[in-house]
Order: sequence, then structure tokens, then C-alpha cells
Amino acid sequence: MKSITSFIKINGGINMRYLSAEDIKQVLSMKEAIEEDKKALSLYSKGKADIPLRTNLSVEGYGQSLYMPGTTSGEDPTLGLKIVAVYPDNPKSGLPSVPATMITQDAKTGIVNAILDGTYLTQLRTGAIQGAATDLLSKEDAKFALLIGTGGQALTQLEAMLTVRNLDTVYVSDRDLEKAEEFCERVTKEFQKTFSTKFVAVSDPNEVVPKVDIITTVTTSRKATFNGDLVKPGTHINGVGAYTPEMCEIPAVALQKADKIIFDTLDGVLSEAGDIIQALEKALIKKADIDGELGQLVNKDIKGRKSDSDITIFKTVGTAVLDIIVADKIVQKASLQNIGTILN
Repeated sequence: MKSITSFIKINGGINMRYLSAEDIKQVLSMKEAIEEDKKALSLYSKGKADIPLRTNLSVEGYGQSLYMPGTTSGEDPTLGLKIVAVYPDNPKSGLPSVPATMITQDAKTGIVNAILDGTYLTQLRTGAIQGAATDLLSKEDAKFALLIGTGGQALTQLEAMLTVRNLDTVYVSDRDLEKAEEFCERVTKEFQKTFSTKFVAVSDPNEVVPKVDIITTVTTSRKATFNGDLVKPGTHINGVGAYTPEMCEIPAVALQKADKIIFDTLDGVLSEAGDIIQALEKALIKKADIDGELGQLVNKDIKGRKSDSDITIFKTVGTAVLDIIVADKIVQKASLQNIGTILN
């Protein structure tokens, strides 16, 4: 069997770079990731990305494995593949519930040039796409937010909200109050030098839904995670966690009340997002109620919030275009800064 070194030399003499989670954190900030995500969805909505719907394999009794390839065209083309799994019981063994590996290729030669920790990349780009939506759709003077779910995606979801809005208080809810309290203690320490926001655990998210300006829900729930009747005018809602037709986070009544409903990608959400699919099947909303894609908003092809009283909703299921654009930026910066491990 040929070694990795032999493989690299045979394939053009290009060294592969391995980038760990810590390497990625050194290279790309959340603010930069948000801008890269905007760029990615802009390209997607312009038709400059070839992103097949991800292949989702169920591993009976354990979890799911997803394969997400993609490429973008233009002056600076990108190419890559992310392999990501969703194994809910992994944390019991001290492992991430969403392990992943990202492989980037030189789009002009097809040669693999980097392998990245896809677990952190997923957390970063998923947090960042919510941050992009919150930046473009929430009220600029938003002060109070609610984060529902404290799993592996929660930290970057929180960081993204804090990056784009000067929040006074973020309420945190989880099915296990103790986990919410522990999460608040952790982020208070982690963000104390960066943000002045207060973090408050709540036993029931509906206690604070009537007073928050932003709701971000990131769970694998199969039923709505909050009461849509309590959503006040002007609220922006991010649905991040439901990524299969069986899952549902956003209540149908909130969709019915919304003035704007925007997706990361129409194809992806309409194929995978249970909260949207179920509402459409039950005729609680119509396809005509959906305003378009976030990339179209970035490109100014559609309009977003019109007034401070608008209720806006953003739904994301993820797309490989986010991974390949963000990963490409990380690899470029890492190469310039000589960060990471060269496999040679």
C-alpha cells in the first residue's frame, strides 16, 4: 500500500495541510465567517454553485452519515466535500454528536490540498449563517434574545448573535435546566472579555418569548420548541436544528404570523426541513408565503424587513456551499500564515 506521502507526490507534488479546530479558530473569526457565508449564498442564488442535495445514509441503531459535495465557479472557483455524521449518543462516550471531516481540493487541478476538522467547521459556518440572517433580518436595536438548545451547535450560534447585535441579555433554555445553567456559566467566562451580555437560564422558553427580539432554536426536536402565539411583533426567528422531515422546531402559528420567511436554500429546506414541510402539507402556509433565499437578499434581489413590527423567519438546513467557501478561505489564510500541519 502506498503511503500518504507517495500519494501526494504522485498527484502533483502538492502537500496536504491538516487544520485542527484550534488552527481554524486562529485563522478565521466569527465576523469573517459570517461574511464568507453571505458570499457563499450569494453565489448559490446567482447560479454559480453546483451543490447536489446531500446524500443521507441512516446507520440503523446508531445515527446518520451525510455526504456533502460542492463546487463554485467564477474567477476563484472552489471544490470540496464534507463528510458529517449525526450520532446523538456519542456524547455519552465523550465524543461529538456531529463529527465531521472536510476535504478541500484545488478546483483547477482536482488535487486534495487540505483536510480540516469538519466538526468545528460545521459549528462555525452554521453559527455564521444564522449570524448572517440575524444581521440582515433582525431589528438593528435588538437587545433581548432567546437561545433554545445547548448542544454542540449552541456556542457558535450564541457567538454569531452576539457578533451582529449588541445584546443586553440572552436567555438560554434546554430540556434540562441544569444544562442551561451550566451553559450560561461557561459562556459567561468564555465571552466576558468580548461581550457585556448577561446570560440567564430559564426553565421554560415561553416565559421569555413575549419579550425577546430574537429567537434562535437549535435542537433535534420533533415538535415546536416554543409557543408561536406568544411571539411579539418585530421578532426575528432562526430555525437551525430541524434538518429532516420528521423534525420540527418552528411552530406553524409563527410561520402564519410572519411577514418574511427566508431560507438558506429553497431546494434544501423544502426537501428536508420538517417544520416547513409539515406546515405546507397541512396547508397552514402556502409556497407563496415563502419570500426566497438569503443569497437573494444579499444580492438585493428581494427585500427583507420593512418595519420594526415585522416578524421575520429564517430557516436553514445547511448546504455544502457554506462549507466549501468557508473552508477555502480558511485554507488560504492558513497557508499565508503557515498554520496547520503539512502532511508530507
